[in-house]
Amino acid sequence: MGTTVIGQTVSHYKIVGQLGQGGMGVVYQAEDTQLGRHVALKFLPEKMASDATALQRFQREARAASSLNHPNICTIYAIDQHEGQYFFAMELIEGEPLTKKILDRTFSIEQILDMSAQIADALEVAHAKGIIHRDIKPANIFFTTRDQIKVLDFGLAKQVFDQSKSGEEAPTSVEELTATGTTMGTVSYMSPEQARGQITDARTDLFSLGTVIYQMATGNAPFPGETSAVVFDAILNRDPVPPLLLNSKLPPELQRIIEKCLEKDRSMRYQTAKELRTDLLRLKRDLESGSRPTASESGSKSGAAPVRLSENALVVLYFENLSGAKEDEYFRDGMTEDIITELSKIKDLKVFPRPTVLPYRDKTVTATQVGQQLGAAYVLGGSIRRAGNRLRINAQLVDARTDFPMWSERYDREMKDVFEVQDEMARNIAQALRITLSPQEVQELERKPTANTQAYDFYLRGRSYARRLTRSDLELAVQMFERAIELDPEFAMAYAGLSLVYSLFFEWHGKEPATMEKALATCERALSLQANLPEGLGARARINYTQHKYDEAIGYARQALKLKPDCESANWCLGQAYFASGRFADAMNISASVVEAAGDDYNVYVPLMVSAEKLGMTEKATEFRSQQTRMIRHHLDSVPEDVRARILLACNYAAMGNAHEAVAELKTAVALRPKDANVLYNAACAYALLGRKQESIALLTRSKEAGFLNLDWATKDPDLTCLHDEPEFQALITAERAAGR
Repeated sequence: MGTTVIGQTVSHYKIVGQLGQGGMGVVYQAEDTQLGRHVALKFLPEKMASDATALQRFQREARAASSLNHPNICTIYAIDQHEGQYFFAMELIEGEPLTKKILDRTFSIEQILDMSAQIADALEVAHAKGIIHRDIKPANIFFTTRDQIKVLDFGLAKQVFDQSKSGEEAPTSVEELTATGTTMGTVSYMSPEQARGQITDARTDLFSLGTVIYQMATGNAPFPGETSAVVFDAILNRDPVPPLLLNSKLPPELQRIIEKCLEKDRSMRYQTAKELRTDLLRLKRDLESGSRPTASESGSKSGAAPVRLSENALVVLYFENLSGAKEDEYFRDGMTEDIITELSKIKDLKVFPRPTVLPYRDKTVTATQVGQQLGAAYVLGGSIRRAGNRLRINAQLVDARTDFPMWSERYDREMKDVFEVQDEMARNIAQALRITLSPQEVQELERKPTANTQAYDFYLRGRSYARRLTRSDLELAVQMFERAIELDPEFAMAYAGLSLVYSLFFEWHGKEPATMEKALATCERALSLQANLPEGLGARARINYTQHKYDEAIGYARQALKLKPDCESANWCLGQAYFASGRFADAMNISASVVEAAGDDYNVYVPLMVSAEKLGMTEKATEFRSQQTRMIRHHLDSVPEDVRARILLACNYAAMGNAHEAVAELKTAVALRPKDANVLYNAACAYALLGRKQESIALLTRSKEAGFLNLDWATKDPDLTCLHDEPEFQALITAERAAGR
């Protein structure tokens, strides 16, 4: 239909004028002669009217959009046709597109948060109905004369349905994506999965919304380029310029929100629009109440006031491993974490916990960037190089507000001096920040786990292997801890680590009485050397958990955590004991402290996830799963051989609906450890989450044959919910109970 239609009456609509034209429709202003109101009519273009696929898409758009009723979504009034041409009547909006608003003015932070929350609210309603917009961009978002957001044109929306039933498939290439008439989203606002031609989901809209928020906040597109090829490359392979570098007035928290929206891996993005909206509204509330500083208040290179979060808020970045040896990564990580622990003993310092720092590991960032993003006044970074028994450490403390070095030092020492270096570093930092240490703090800093640094080196190796749970990794952990004890027979933490590993062996790789006897003996030895050793109490908690004495396990784990909040063996065991005993709410109550202390121990998230799912806290479970996924992906970059991490990643992908990635990861893990009970059990969980019951049952059977099936866990595990009523699953459980396990 052309401009000649103006003045004509279509059905009971008198067309007044043309409003616009896009790839999926021509829009006119019209008067509804029956109801006496002005509306917008959208017609399928004539050139596409004979295209059956385009017609089906238009009809699907109309059905999908007409089911939405929300103040931030353009309302669809009716669907009709005129002389063989389909159209629908929709709300006529008085206002202007966000595109023009972005060009005309700079938004206040409050406006950005408010508008973004409105868009997220609209998407939340659409996603709840199985509708994905797929073309979120400023041109499809109107700012009304009443300062209200309206999301328009669900012309690219699709209902989420079973592909095998619908016959619809995602585009398979960039060429198909950009073909005339089939573009699934405007290039600059596309998600990586759209650019790759993969199937889209709700998280696709959240990426696109992230690009819109970025543009509102900075005035620039996050992925600029003069050609589609350049833009595609940026979306797929490049990170945008940090928003704070383009607009220093932004709150650091808003940058975090934007960056989470723009994660290239959708499993690391916000998983729901509700989750995003909650963060936006929380930040708006905090800014209005004055409880959180803006970037200008936090300080920048221009030199503003100190961070009120704490004048001595300090971030310790993971030191760079200059030796280049992969086997030195565990030492670098352990050294950095020890420095964090040492500095945390100084009460006048607010030291950010390990999980906060992990995303920056092995990334090139400046102290100013980190300080602005986290709201920290100071950043400590450096490098470590090991060569035989020699150790070189370079450390520098930087004022994140001015980028001015507060203190720096180079240590050329022997390995045996590593604890003295940590002690000296903590004292020098306190002095640089004009903090006076109390006698108790001095005493705490002087306390060392062992006088033998080589023993400590083996201890760090053992701790790294122990987290992985596979038989071969636990065997290596035993060797490392035993070697540490040979070098220092009084090394209490090494005995505690050995006890923990024996308990894990008993739990996951066959319940041999001799193994439990070793666990008990080494635990007693650890506690006889140091009565209140947190790691020793954590080992005793694990022994009780393994013996199904959950109340005792909880008691010992709590004792350990009271003494050392980041005692990872105790945090993990406490969560597991709460879950196994059905105390899911208690597991949720400790979740914040557990996550804060987690470091790179991905195991602690497992009982939190399953407890949240048992309580019906789906969003919380998804949040835990996303956090663990991010941690594991970072971890696998440096330790790709960690099969335990890989199989947990497979389970997460399965839970998130990423079947291809899940199957790829679990097949790799099973191929690497085909007879490991832990790996086989978790592979069964991944298949169960994908609804592939027979494959899951087969792997559970193999897990049992490999020596383990934890009844208390498997019968409660929400990952296996689809199997709980299956006769084959019940038969496995019955057989285990008959065997007394």
